[in-house]
Amino acid sequence: MNKIRELRNQKGIKQADLAKDINVSQAALSGYETGKYEADINTYRRIADYFDVTLDYLLGGVSGRKKHGEYIRIPVLGRVAAGIPIDAIEEVIDWEDISVDEIGNGEYFGLQIKGQSMEPKISDGDVVIVRRQPDVDSGDIAVALVNGNDATVKRIKKSPQGVTLIPSNPAYEPMYYSNEEIESLPVTILGRVVELRAKL
Repeated sequence: MNKIRELRNQKGIKQADLAKDINVSQAALSGYETGKYEADINTYRRIADYFDVTLDYLLGGVSGRKKHGEYIRIPVLGRVAAGIPIDAIEEVIDWEDISVDEIGNGEYFGLQIKGQSMEPKISDGDVVIVRRQPDVDSGDIAVALVNGNDATVKRIKKSPQGVTLIPSNPAYEPMYYSNEEIESLPVTILGRVVELRAKL
């Protein structure tokens, strides 16, 4: 049985009531329960929080993909710019298996790269595996959100005055943000890139 429907039935919650509480239409929720539709990752998080279960547990049931030994299947989200930042679209477009033993504990997701600013190492169409965390060390490659909407993959360089997002491709200019801009725009870290899944 679908995990959302299973959890809803266990709690005795009507479909219409759950849809209202998580801010989706009943038709959309019905589609999630039957497998006709895939929700975006934020909707899955709201459902997981609502039922007080982990996102991994919920996605394992929704997608029919569960842990296989030391591997877990994670969602690959919509394209993220590695050039001029574009709006981050949090939609599940694919799935990747990662080794928990190799990467460690935490919440992970995949992101598909768009642009050439991180070439030659990371190219357009590649998928990066990201550990969700609000901060990274200077020198790490991370996913940053600028203006709350625009996502970009860059190497992070910290200083007392601010942060610089540095491309690998010399044809692209680094992007510097002062501490004031970090607060006002804002500039936030989504997570640290821990693995590259290059396309063939």
